[in-house]
Amino acid sequence: MDRIDLVKESFERKEVPAEVPAGKTSEYFGELVFDRKKMCKYLDADSLQALLACIEGGEPLDRKTADGVARGMKEWAMEHGVTHVTHWFQPLTEGTAEKHDSLIDYDGKGGVIETFDGKMLAQQEPDASSFPSGGIRATFEARGYTAWDPTSPVFILDDTLCIPTVFISYTGEALDYKTPLKKALKAVSDAAVPICKLFDPGVGKVYSYLGWEQEYFLVDEALYAARTDLMITGRTLFGHNSSKNQQLDDHYFGAIPTRVAAFMRDLEVAGHRLGIPIKTRHNEVAPNQFELAPIYGETNLANDQNQIVMNLMGRIARKHGFVVLLHEKPFEGVNGSGKHNNWSLGTDKGTQLLAPGKDAKGNLQFITFFVNVLAAVQKHNALLKASIASATNAHRLGANEAPPAIVSAFLGRTMTEVLHKLLEVPSDTPIEIAGKKSKSVGLVEIPEVFVDNTDRNRTSPFAFTGNRFEFRAVGSSANCAGAMTTLNAAVAEQLLAFKAAVDAELAAGKKTNVAVMDALKPIIKSVLDVVCFDGNGYTEEWKKEAARRGLDIETNVPKMFCEFTKPAAVEMFTKTGVYTEKELEARNEVKWETYTKKVQIESRVMFRMALNHIVPAALEYKAKLLQELTLAKGIYGNLDNCTTELHILDDINKYVEEVRVKALAMKEARKAANVIEDDYERALAYREIAESFPALRRPIDKLEEVVDNKMWPLPKYREMLFIN
Repeated sequence: MDRIDLVKESFERKEVPAEVPAGKTSEYFGELVFDRKKMCKYLDADSLQALLACIEGGEPLDRKTADGVARGMKEWAMEHGVTHVTHWFQPLTEGTAEKHDSLIDYDGKGGVIETFDGKMLAQQEPDASSFPSGGIRATFEARGYTAWDPTSPVFILDDTLCIPTVFISYTGEALDYKTPLKKALKAVSDAAVPICKLFDPGVGKVYSYLGWEQEYFLVDEALYAARTDLMITGRTLFGHNSSKNQQLDDHYFGAIPTRVAAFMRDLEVAGHRLGIPIKTRHNEVAPNQFELAPIYGETNLANDQNQIVMNLMGRIARKHGFVVLLHEKPFEGVNGSGKHNNWSLGTDKGTQLLAPGKDAKGNLQFITFFVNVLAAVQKHNALLKASIASATNAHRLGANEAPPAIVSAFLGRTMTEVLHKLLEVPSDTPIEIAGKKSKSVGLVEIPEVFVDNTDRNRTSPFAFTGNRFEFRAVGSSANCAGAMTTLNAAVAEQLLAFKAAVDAELAAGKKTNVAVMDALKPIIKSVLDVVCFDGNGYTEEWKKEAARRGLDIETNVPKMFCEFTKPAAVEMFTKTGVYTEKELEARNEVKWETYTKKVQIESRVMFRMALNHIVPAALEYKAKLLQELTLAKGIYGNLDNCTTELHILDDINKYVEEVRVKALAMKEARKAANVIEDDYERALAYREIAESFPALRRPIDKLEEVVDNKMWPLPKYREMLFIN
């Protein structure tokens, strides 16, 4: 079937209706999750009490308790037709991993019985040698362990009981995303609680919250199958822009196409059954680009749920004749996809630490955490950028659709004015809420309707949006844990330093509110001068200004990764207990290797498609033109009436030769890079190869405009982006 027939088939595809479950969402929400309601029903009293103590207070679980929990889980799971169990973990591949084991065992009578005990629940041993480890595990050192994370609920997918776990090496190093994330969440809680106690002595724990917004593209599966580049790399390596793409802004928040709406509905139902509170869905800016978002949640759980949703999207899309594209830049010339991470902190007493308080004390607490977060971002701006850097996200950052490759913070006019005013007034000035102006003449004010007074800045990678910060630079295919681990660890380090500064002020005999403000003022001045920027982050002027301020402006992804092993980062991560220096070095090796392999794969695909798809199509059309010219000369005796054909032939000859020369040059560069032994140097070499891709793409995209439409071998942008 040729391209034209595939396009016709995609247009004629019948809509698959969404599955509509019986009852309201609230009636089936979480039915496939072993949540607290299930715990109370299926666990004995002792097991329930011990498990809740583990989840809420971090108490260890003994084998007896694990056996009791396993019995209850087994009873619940088998009621849902479960036949297998897996430890579900998140290795350093950006995806998830699972090894399914049947619940059967010999019964001693020649048959089998279903068994599931505490040992199967708590620990398993997948092969660690085949997962990225950065040299921590050699091929002949295969032992690694997965260990149950009780704070993340067990869930059912199809016939399998999925147990969220951490993944560590035989020698104890983390080989996954979950382990350091959990350490970072503990670190930020441990650092924040003593500061919270200055305002509320009853605070016992601080939680980190995450609200992710998942952007993605949908493409018809038939057209996807006809694009080798999409299938192998997740993005189109060639393709001329459609005459119309997103310039009219008519797709953004427009009516959702019926096929897409059916897919979204099925995805929501599947997510709700798994306890994932998917709430928002809409068209994004680019054609065939969409977004979904859940209700805010605790960071560890929210991150797990994002990984589950990413898997569900791929499975459910196929049912509706789509393929989900999570690559950050699947189509050149239109917006790429990100995964905005809305982040905040809250106490076990219900106080949101990044939202204004109800009185002067609450407002001072808010300002304290608000300013210290900014200080952490300022100190580790290069590291935060490195935490979201990848070969795929590099195509998105810096373009006029996504945050620039400079990490700054947007505050909005209101909060900027508040911070400036705090520098001008005495440290014992109460911070009052607007609306009490008769009592606060000359005092610092924070508007009560705070969200409405905070604008948004789409060019800022770290924007304050009223009661949280939005880390907008995270890529759509990324595991949120990478960015969240770095952010929470950086904030934890800053809070530890701030508490020490406050203690020094208190030791000098100052009142608590004065001590806090005196410790805050130098930080406020610093962040206002350096990291806070409310302007257009896309301009060349901002790049120059950012460099002058001392912010990192590096755009070379392999070089960005070096931030993880610089002294400041090593000190921060080791002080907070999130990573050891060995783990940081290993993860950099993984990052460099992954970057190299992704660019290497793209380079191979480009070379083969250029010479096996594009050039033959161009030469076929050239042969057709030559045949026409031969006939014309035979009839007329000259080519005076064939000016158009001759010009087209000249273009084809020129572009085909350019393709051949540049493809061969890229191949030679790849050969040279492959013999480099050092992972970092090899990644740098492959970065240069990646920089050469546009030069090879250009003549191919020009050929797409010239070659007969019927002869062009690849589905075009206008066909892939406007089929719904």
